[in-house]
Amino acid sequence: LGNKSHYRSKTSCKCFIFTCGGTLKGKNGTIESPGFPHGYPNGANCTWVIVAEERSRIHIVFQSFAVEEEYDFLSLYDGHPHPANFRTRLTGFQVPAPVTSTGSIFSLRLTSDFAVSAHGFKIYYEELQSSSCGNPGVPAKGILNGTGFNVGDRIRYHCVAGYTLDGHAQLTCVTSTSNIAVWDFPIPICRAEDTCGGTFRGSSGTISSPDFQKDYQSSGECTWTILADPGDTISLVFTEFQMDSKLDSLEVEGSDPPTIWLSGINIPVPIVSNKNWLRLHFITDNSHRHKGFSIENVPNFLCFFC
Repeated sequence: LGNKSHYRSKTSCKCFIFTCGGTLKGKNGTIESPGFPHGYPNGANCTWVIVAEERSRIHIVFQSFAVEEEYDFLSLYDGHPHPANFRTRLTGFQVPAPVTSTGSIFSLRLTSDFAVSAHGFKIYYEELQSSSCGNPGVPAKGILNGTGFNVGDRIRYHCVAGYTLDGHAQLTCVTSTSNIAVWDFPIPICRAEDTCGGTFRGSSGTISSPDFQKDYQSSGECTWTILADPGDTISLVFTEFQMDSKLDSLEVEGSDPPTIWLSGINIPVPIVSNKNWLRLHFITDNSHRHKGFSIENVPNFLCFFC
């Protein structure tokens, strides 16, 4: 462990790679970062591959999570650790929501730089039968009502005072076209009432980053959840896009691949959801000024910032 006052110089560090991980099998088990809870090594490159029985899925529950923000990452892969299976990357000190694989293999990869670490993480995993959706977890500042997680069961969320629920308040465990149990909507988010974001429904419209065309200047995060009718999909068409490639990003969840990270100044290609919802998570730093983004022609979306 160390403090943030260090500088990251490739010429001054004695860099080496610390490898660990392996293949894990069994109905359930735990994964801990090396050295947990006293801090993982610098220069870590560790990969764990969880293999379940055929036709089963893997449910991941984070019991503890502390990874140096924006320098060290835990990458998740829905399958073997191949770029085509990349799902998302996790960093920071907030315990992530549970994750469920779509197949019988799931992989995690910890990478850290050569200065400063954090306590690390502890994860519990278990096999899920095709009839179980698994516990989707509880968002920060949220409350979950319901204890059944099998096909036909329903659960409901609400937020503590001072927070607004973004997303669908009620989730139902349903059978997908692939004949496996899935929740019909993503777990909602509890957003502080004075922060940007929201939940939107409708047939078409636009969405823009805060203060679009005025150069966004303040740091922070925005999360928008877009919901369509069952069986429909959502298309995102970018008309403007200008963000700092190192400090700002737009994460799109619910697409194909399941998670897409966008940054830089090139207008992204259109994105189509693989379900009846999409979630956009915008993260910005206050070090630079850029115009942000604008999305138009969004079927199944209510006009936003019109």
